[in-house]
Amino acid sequence: MPRPFTVSEPSELLARCFEAWPDTKKSQVRRWLKFQAITVNGRPVPQFNHPLRVGDEVAVRNDRFAVPHSVVGAGIRIFFEDSNLLVVEKPSGLLSIAGGTERERTAYRQLTDHVRRGNTMSSARVWIVHRLDRETSGLMVFAKTPEAKEILQGRWEEAEKRYEAVVEGRLPERSGTFECALDESNPFKVAVAPRPGPETRHAVTHYRVLATSAWRTLVELTLGTGRRHQIRVHLAAAGCPVVGDKKYGAVSDPAGRLALHACALRFPHPVTDKEMRFVSPLPKDLARLVLTKHSSLPR
Repeated sequence: MPRPFTVSEPSELLARCFEAWPDTKKSQVRRWLKFQAITVNGRPVPQFNHPLRVGDEVAVRNDRFAVPHSVVGAGIRIFFEDSNLLVVEKPSGLLSIAGGTERERTAYRQLTDHVRRGNTMSSARVWIVHRLDRETSGLMVFAKTPEAKEILQGRWEEAEKRYEAVVEGRLPERSGTFECALDESNPFKVAVAPRPGPETRHAVTHYRVLATSAWRTLVELTLGTGRRHQIRVHLAAAGCPVVGDKKYGAVSDPAGRLALHACALRFPHPVTDKEMRFVSPLPKDLARLVLTKHSSLPR
């Protein structure tokens, strides 16, 4: 592996790498560049003509972490990976972790296989930090060490978690807050409780309407608390169930899935404390349900 170098005068990345690493075949350097193995100041750069400035640090990654946006088993897309954590985009229809019947096809199992890299004897594994419902797509965080898991879960209430949902009907206001007590005593379905009690949990969801069409609304939701099925129950109680959510009263399912997507996360890195931000666009099959020529944006 060639030694890192510090840029002494402005130049383009590929040409400077050829000069700095004369003993490395040019085809190999191009291959590193194509697969984002060359970093500038610690960040992978794939552009051959990336402009280098004096003082930039150029190196070849010596780890085996996934390239951002690469896809691993079951359609899971990697957004970030280092030695402490994995941030991924889970597709709809995939369990976060095994329940009572399914042991193999879960995000947890697929990512454990990913970090073991085909070595069945490896002790490498991941730890789940939070869950998404099977039907919900979007961003999830997994820890790669028990220490990272403990830190992330201990501060998860402070993390910013945003979702986008396509719902039936129209919300009464363009923005607001849902707040109530939820009864989670039924393992299959959560209900709004008439009053707080020993079996209820306080739940808060902030919402903002992003667009409307004749029959549906695209709404952004920010969690104030993290209760089971919280968003789905709050929207159903407002008379606007999530499209495809028959469990909570939806009567339409044009996309063949729950129209709920975990679109943004912001939290401090468990080791460096650096702020981590991730955004996952609303899937096209959900966007087309409301973002048509007949839709409108709030004024």
